[in-house]
Amino acid sequence: MDINIQKRRIQLFLFIIGIITLSIIAEKCRHLVGEEASSKSGQFTFLNCFDMSTGTLACTVKEGAKLYVNSLQSAHVELARSLAMETTMSDAVSQGVNAKEAAKQAAKEGKKAAKLASRQIRRITGPIISSVWDFFEAIYFGGTMTEGFLRGSGTLFGTYAGGFLGEERLGRFGYLVGSQLGSWVGGRIGLMVYDVVNGVHYLLQFSEGENTIIYEPEQVYESQSEGYESPPDVYESQEL
Repeated sequence: MDINIQKRRIQLFLFIIGIITLSIIAEKCRHLVGEEASSKSGQFTFLNCFDMSTGTLACTVKEGAKLYVNSLQSAHVELARSLAMETTMSDAVSQGVNAKEAAKQAAKEGKKAAKLASRQIRRITGPIISSVWDFFEAIYFGGTMTEGFLRGSGTLFGTYAGGFLGEERLGRFGYLVGSQLGSWVGGRIGLMVYDVVNGVHYLLQFSEGENTIIYEPEQVYESQSEGYESPPDVYESQEL
């Protein structure tokens, strides 16, 4: 038990060190590539939904995705309820239970199955909605598709991981807190990864440009020829 606790503390410490290191590198990369090429998102608020422009469009897409996922959730819950009721009813009838009692058992099992299915699907829809929202938030603030993808992916995995760890420790309340915290941390990690990738790409382009300038002997020869002035004719001056 003590070994597991110590192991988790070491893992948490290494994770924090990794986040701090990534944050420092990402900040250096943002300064390197400039404000125009660095990540743009992370400042979206609820008031942006009423700007009658891309903010309104982003909110509309978010709510549309939420409605679609909720409809899938409802269909999944109803399917689980009907399957549980059908199975329980057939089992009860095969055991010789009267129809009224079998119906009660089927309704009870259907309710339990629907509750379990709702809990399971909620673990899926929450991360998806958060991920989609962060993706469109990045696009709204002028970010690239790559920035939106990396931020959305970080949010998705962060929500899953935070929710799982929180529920393991504190149950439903831990899931809510862990998923919210994990969503935020995951999204920020995605943005930092984007900035680091941008910085590395900039350095590669810079080094390629340097190599192109260095290894062009014809241009160097022409520039030297243009600046070269022939010396005066010594023999002609001596004859004069």
